[in-house]
Amino acid sequence: MSESDTPRPTSPEDEAARGAIDAVWRIESPRLLGGLVRVVGDLDRAEDLAQFALLRALETWPTEGIPDNPGAWLMATAKHRAFDRQRRARMKDRKHEQLQHARSSAHTPDIETAIDEDVGDDLLRLILIACHPILSTQARVGLTLKLVGGLSTTEIARAFLISESTAAQRLVRAKKTIAAAKVPFEVPHGEALAERIPHVLAVLYLIFNEGHAATSDASVVRARLCAEAMRLARVFAALVPEHAEAHGLSALLELTAARIPARTARDGSIVLLEDQDRTRWDRLLARRGHASLERAIALSAPLGPYTLQAAISWCHTRAKTFEETDWDEILALYDALTALTGSPVVELNRAMAMAMAWGPEEALELLDELADDPALQGYHHFPSVRGEVLFRAGRMPEARQAFERAAQLASNERDRAMLLERASACDAFRLEVVSKQDK
Repeated sequence: MSESDTPRPTSPEDEAARGAIDAVWRIESPRLLGGLVRVVGDLDRAEDLAQFALLRALETWPTEGIPDNPGAWLMATAKHRAFDRQRRARMKDRKHEQLQHARSSAHTPDIETAIDEDVGDDLLRLILIACHPILSTQARVGLTLKLVGGLSTTEIARAFLISESTAAQRLVRAKKTIAAAKVPFEVPHGEALAERIPHVLAVLYLIFNEGHAATSDASVVRARLCAEAMRLARVFAALVPEHAEAHGLSALLELTAARIPARTARDGSIVLLEDQDRTRWDRLLARRGHASLERAIALSAPLGPYTLQAAISWCHTRAKTFEETDWDEILALYDALTALTGSPVVELNRAMAMAMAWGPEEALELLDELADDPALQGYHHFPSVRGEVLFRAGRMPEARQAFERAAQLASNERDRAMLLERASACDAFRLEVVSKQDK
């Protein structure tokens, strides 16, 4: 190998430039891709053009510096590439000019004019495509993180603990499904738009939940997924400002995330809500979430499911201590949420609120009613909640049994450890009671 072939070591300046470019790309790529999809009407072609612009940025920005308007620079670079491709295609097919003209008029807007049109709906269009109901839930999640979140295939695979090839296959299938169905690359209006919005909110909610309560990981929280879901929810709420539930979801995610810093101890173990150090809660996120909640409440009557959940989260967040929590208000909100959704999981959470507001005995009656619900079979939170309620009722042998059952069902290592610790606490409590009685 000659000296000229030897790779040049990466300098701190190069690494800093790459980090800056990555940050810019994460912000600008969704709008860039949305504009290109509008122009070329094809996801793969739009991604190719966006990647070309990124490669050009990686080649030039480290030496020339990041431009004042990086988004415009990336769009202009992609625009010139698209125009060159279109021009070469026209020259190649000059013998079939009439046919080519018909195709161009029907399917491919003129690059020079289309790229400069109003792009206000580009990001909304991209989100609606990624969350199209024709796709499976897994495909919507992956495509949203890829197209709108700017995550690489490797990052998506790492986030959901799947192989990179599996993540890549899902993305390819999703784009093929959209192409085969000839999904129009346009923003629907009126009722058509209203029908699509819940699909977007459901995807963002799912992404956050997987980050906040990782189903199969050694860690409790995957901060990257939570942060991405919050960012996308806030962006989407700004794109549909009159939709109450978009603000309700944004509020729910931020109010929930505000408590994440105190949710784990230094060793990574789970800290229960009543034991959390509330001075560690993120008050900026809490204020932002509360502002979004107030916006959602002002826009909706009656309140939707995300807004109701956000209101429950706000009850927890505003309480300075666990003892000051307004459990009666939380129970009333769960009553409304249960009536709206009919979800057994909501009923399960309602049972815990009932135990705190009215005492454990009535909550145990509700849990008995839920015991045979098919949706809760194999769901580790059911025996976990039952264990907590039994613990508060002083029925320690039964509580221990419930906690041990929950630990068997839990797929997350930290959840299992916490549940086994709760089971041990039942024995410790019994020994303490016996010791006091002997005295």
